[in-house]
Amino acid sequence: MQNARTPLSVALAAFVLIASTAMPVLTQSGAVDHGAFDALLRAHVVRGMVNYDAFAKAPEFKNYLSKLAATDPGTLGRAEQLALWINAYNAYTIHLITTKGERQSIRNINKSLGFVKAFGPWQEKLANVGGRIYGLDEIEQEIIRPRYQEPRIHFALVCAAMGCPLLRSEAYTGAKLDAQLDGQARLFILQSPTKNRVDAAKRVVYVSPIFVEFRDYIKDFGGSKAAVGNYLATYYPTGVERDLLTSGDFRLEVTDYDWTLNSQEKAARARK
Repeated sequence: MQNARTPLSVALAAFVLIASTAMPVLTQSGAVDHGAFDALLRAHVVRGMVNYDAFAKAPEFKNYLSKLAATDPGTLGRAEQLALWINAYNAYTIHLITTKGERQSIRNINKSLGFVKAFGPWQEKLANVGGRIYGLDEIEQEIIRPRYQEPRIHFALVCAAMGCPLLRSEAYTGAKLDAQLDGQARLFILQSPTKNRVDAAKRVVYVSPIFVEFRDYIKDFGGSKAAVGNYLATYYPTGVERDLLTSGDFRLEVTDYDWTLNSQEKAARARK
C-alpha cells in the first residue's frame, strides 16, 4: 500500500517544523543554550575589548538575537533568568553600537543638540526578549536590579565604555553564574587600579562612579560610604587595606569614568 500523506499530515508536519525553528534551543536541564553568543565572545572579545565590526558581520550574532526574542524568561529558573537578562543586555548593547555605526562613544548615540537626551542610547527600544521590546535602561533598572537584588550585576553589565567593567569573553549561564559574577567582581575591584584601589598609607579609597555616583547604585552596595567600604572589603585578603575598608575611617574619592568606546581599535591606539 502506498504511503501517501494526507493534507492534514502535511499541515501538522509544517507546523512542527515552524514551531521547532521558532522555539529557543534548550539543554536537558531546561536552560537556554547561549553557545552561539559564547563562541562570538571568545572569538571577538580580548581582555574586555570588543571587535564590533566582527559582530556586525557575523550571521551567528543575528541568530542569537533571534533566539533571545523567542525565549520566555518566565519559563526559566532564577539563575537562568538572570544569566539570560545579563546576556541580553550585553548582546543588545553590542547590537546598538553596530547598528548605529558608532565607533567613538556610546554617548554619541541619540544626542540632541550635542547633549545626551534622557539617557538617549539606553532608552531606545531595541532589545527583543521573549517577544517584548525593551530599552537597555529598562532591562537594568526595571528588571534586573529590582527582581534579583544582586549587586554583582554592576560588574557584569557592560555599557560599551572603557570605564565599564571588562566584557567577559564568555556568555553567562545559570550553572556558572555565581562563579562568573564573583570573578567579575574580583577583576573590577582588585585588578582595575585606574578605577578602584586602596591607598592605606593615605587612608584614601578610590572607587569607580558605579559605587557612589551613578543613579542610586550606592543602595545596592549598602547605601553609605561605610557600607561601600565593607562591601569592597569582602574581596580583599586580610591586611591593612581590608582593615581600612572595614574601619570606615577613610576618605572616599571617585575616579574618572572613561566613556570612550571599549573597542579593540581604541584600546590599540591608547597603547601607542
